[in-house]
Amino acid sequence: MLKQKTKFTATDLVLSLLLLSAVIYAGYKIHIGFSYKWNWGAIPQYFLRYDAEINSWVPNILLQGFFTTIRLSIWATLFATLIGTVMGLFRVSHSLFKRLIGGTYVELIRNLPPLVIIFIFYFFVGDQILSLFGVEEFIRNSSEGTQAFFEVFFAPPALFTAFLSALITLSLFEGAYITEIVRAGIQSIEKGQWEASAALGFTRWQQMRYVVLPQAVQRILPPLAGQFISTIKDSAIVSVISIQELTFQAMELMSSTYLTFEIWITITVMYLMLTLTCSLAVERLEVYMRKNSA
Repeated sequence: MLKQKTKFTATDLVLSLLLLSAVIYAGYKIHIGFSYKWNWGAIPQYFLRYDAEINSWVPNILLQGFFTTIRLSIWATLFATLIGTVMGLFRVSHSLFKRLIGGTYVELIRNLPPLVIIFIFYFFVGDQILSLFGVEEFIRNSSEGTQAFFEVFFAPPALFTAFLSALITLSLFEGAYITEIVRAGIQSIEKGQWEASAALGFTRWQQMRYVVLPQAVQRILPPLAGQFISTIKDSAIVSVISIQELTFQAMELMSSTYLTFEIWITITVMYLMLTLTCSLAVERLEVYMRKNSA
């Protein structure tokens, strides 16, 4: 198959110049129209600070929020993938009861505002269930090594309950979309694959494990990787329950410094760096999967 050559025409050049002119004009109007004193020199200090006690540079408020966003997104994607895989299998099950469970979960989560879900789980799971099991007390009374482990991979002991509530909420919310990705991947496998494996005497579980799922995974992985990017962006909503991720740290910093535009532009760039890096990785994954399937 011949690849179509991309040509840069005169129309593209004119449109590019017009777009560039519009951006320059907008920047100029913002510069002269706002009675705002820009102070970009104050931003770098919020990335790193010098700790005299350990005689070293340590992450400051913006980098701390950035790392929390990454931790929350990774864990939420892992748990959401587990939930989505189970519910996706329920959605294509022969059991009516399992299909009802999977369908109810998807419709319930996808048709409720994420903010409502967050508050429900924060006040119910965080204040009732986790407190009942004494999760926070267990971490507080653990050894220094255990506390350091939880602080590096999750959150400080004082914030662990809120972090876990946000993690559960985000996992359930993203899991509903991953459920549909898994369901669509399984149902995209040709009917002949099912019939051939049934003719060999495979049970339903053996058909799924040895024939259908290995083929479905190749179709599921690219959209699943794309869902990780959505999880990064959706993680900003947990700032409403005081999770110290990037958006929450930006709001705290803005309220104390009044560097409104500098902070939000910086946060935008940090989110873009994270999501664009993941987008490029997803694109490479899709190219790799296409080559393997070919």
